[in-house]
Amino acid sequence: MVLNVLARSRWAADEHDPVDAMRHLLLANHDTDTQRREHVRQTFRIYRSLRVAGIVERVRVPDASRPAGYRPSVRLTVDVPRDFALNQPLSPFALAALDLLDVASPTHALDVVSVIEATLDDPRQVLYAQQNAAKGEAVAAMKAEGYEYEERMALLEEITWPKPLEDLLAPAFAMYKRSNPWVADAELSPKSVVRDMVERAMTFAEFVSVYGLERTEGVVLRYLADAYRALRQVVPEEHRTEEVHEVVEWLGELVRGTDSSLLDEWERLSRPVDDDADDLVGDGPLAGTGEDAPARPVTGNPRAFRRLVRNAMFRRVELASREDYRGLAALDGASGWDADAWGDALDPLFEAQGDDAVGIGPGARAAALFQVVEPGGEVPPGHEGPTTDHAPGAWSRRARGWSGRCSTTRRATTTGRSPRRWTWRRATRRAHPS
Repeated sequence: MVLNVLARSRWAADEHDPVDAMRHLLLANHDTDTQRREHVRQTFRIYRSLRVAGIVERVRVPDASRPAGYRPSVRLTVDVPRDFALNQPLSPFALAALDLLDVASPTHALDVVSVIEATLDDPRQVLYAQQNAAKGEAVAAMKAEGYEYEERMALLEEITWPKPLEDLLAPAFAMYKRSNPWVADAELSPKSVVRDMVERAMTFAEFVSVYGLERTEGVVLRYLADAYRALRQVVPEEHRTEEVHEVVEWLGELVRGTDSSLLDEWERLSRPVDDDADDLVGDGPLAGTGEDAPARPVTGNPRAFRRLVRNAMFRRVELASREDYRGLAALDGASGWDADAWGDALDPLFEAQGDDAVGIGPGARAAALFQVVEPGGEVPPGHEGPTTDHAPGAWSRRARGWSGRCSTTRRATTTGRSPRRWTWRRATRRAHPS
């Protein structure tokens, strides 16, 4: 609210003094005197934190009615978009923490997501489900390595849900608290919900199924809507790279495609409807609709559609890295790529390059390894067949006909390791060709 009042003079047709507007909001209300005093103190604490962050500054505004010829005021030091808002208690910290990230890093978009997620309320059911899944994987791994029961139980106590960037954000938040005491009661909570979906190229239904969240779908959806709103409103322009834009647009389409009511209600709150008019007031995406707008096709948002295709392609890369030929066949069996076809194509690669022949780390997700070719276009040289720019080896798969709109090429980097062990998957497939 403080930020919106400070920004009002930039957006209004005539100049308004933000200090007078804030004073009116704090004092001309029906709260008790005690409540008003607390609101004033909290507002000053927030104002001081915004000054420390360099978002606002004190200025002198010419005013002939004052003896000194001016009046003290404040103004924003940065240009912010109209829908910019610090809508969580820790949003100012997120804004400051984003400066710790390297825009040139291949994980920059995911790290931006992690910073924003760390400031959101915890979806406890989701986090506990992630923790249980991590413990299940750890138990299986420890049993395979021969750990004793007591040792397994002791190690399981240390396993929790994923907390990306915790080592970076925790000390930064401790320092932030010392200069911004008004956040003393707030707790930073690193987590990976949106990031997990992006990294593993999961849809909403797949995410719910993987973690068994069928009874708490509403919690997941509301969290994703909050994350989308925060990413759209808090991330400053210098961190809005093309990949960040793609993630935000994809997340918005994912939420809207699952249940648009949350985002539609948010749009209506931010751009109110005139009850006496047929149109939505303002110039937002719902403006001028009057009645409910028709559903947009999946290709209606190019950025979100590109991310959907990218996720679908990377899903195949992920399955290929695990030699999950049945999973790949479930996706592409109708086009002739059954489990045997995938095995024939990938087995030589694994035998030559080793267990980690197909990488799924940050390097494999690089934007340079994915390109959308418009209808009639040609795939650039080096994107088909064997390549050498990601030595010791690379492979590519080309997908055509995504709703007849585009072609894509996805390359997964490979790494040279020791000769691949004979796996039970390959042995089983060769022993039972059917």
